[in-house]
Amino acid sequence: MWTLDELESEIDDVRARILTHGRDLKEYFVGRDTEIDLAILCAAAQEPLLMVGPPGTAKSDLVVKFSESLGLGGDDYFEYMLTKFTEPSEILGPIDIDLLKKGRYVRRTAGMLPTARVAFLDEIFKSNSAILNTLLTILNERKFYQDGKPEKVNLMMLFAATNEIPEQTELEAMADRFVIKVETNPVKDNHFAELVDAGIMNEAYKATGRKPWARGSASFDDFLKFKRFMDLTFGLELTPGADRARWFPRSVFAEMRRIVRALETEDKVFVSDRKLVKLYKLIRIRAFLHHGGAVETSDLELLAYVGNHRHELSVVSEKVHALLGLSRAG
Repeated sequence: MWTLDELESEIDDVRARILTHGRDLKEYFVGRDTEIDLAILCAAAQEPLLMVGPPGTAKSDLVVKFSESLGLGGDDYFEYMLTKFTEPSEILGPIDIDLLKKGRYVRRTAGMLPTARVAFLDEIFKSNSAILNTLLTILNERKFYQDGKPEKVNLMMLFAATNEIPEQTELEAMADRFVIKVETNPVKDNHFAELVDAGIMNEAYKATGRKPWARGSASFDDFLKFKRFMDLTFGLELTPGADRARWFPRSVFAEMRRIVRALETEDKVFVSDRKLVKLYKLIRIRAFLHHGGAVETSDLELLAYVGNHRHELSVVSEKVHALLGLSRAG
């Protein structure tokens, strides 16, 4: 594993490649700049991203192109649409019958979620409790259980999609794991011609087997190196408040606190303690990724994506952008 000294000499180049990767990917989508920016950030932070919107709004296509642009394929990528009838074997792998005859309960995981490094799970909240409990363990601890023993999964980046975010109590734990949630609304009203043109080009690429987005602007290792660097930076001074004192100016931190309080008191948008810590890290990571330094007020725009339920998403976005004096991304 890379050391801080090894990474410091190349981290600016790593940052530049990741940002270039995001800009390059935007060339193949219409009106999806925000979704791509958040996908890049969440991938760099290895935090899951939830995309909320109707079918046909490029959610799966975005994740597929993101993976292919990093040179990933085969067992490195896993995609599945979940339903209430989905069985664990459909995402974790079937039970090995030969081993079962010997009294062992082991799954054959090749090509399934545990071996993938990037995954896309569609309609995640339609899955049953067995799937949800397994996914929570994977998200929280990066492991699942084989024959009663924990086994590490390869998953580094999880993207999920849903049309709605149910408000049932049993689903709140899963929803809260997605600190960032972004709406993927149809764009045809504002980008009619561009959408048709881009769609035709994508169909042509698919028919001819071309993948021009896989130009190698960044590698999967670049994302791993960036995450490793940030982890080492967060742990550089094991003193409470040290990271905040160095990287999060007092006035900006106070503004973050003001916005979170406004969302909770005025709009009844609950921010759990766990989510608050995750938000701090994501804002810090966004700041370093985009400008290599301390958090600036503009980095707090990330708070626009902390809504918990579908009806909160647009309300939170409007509120945060207004409080920060920023225009909403188109």
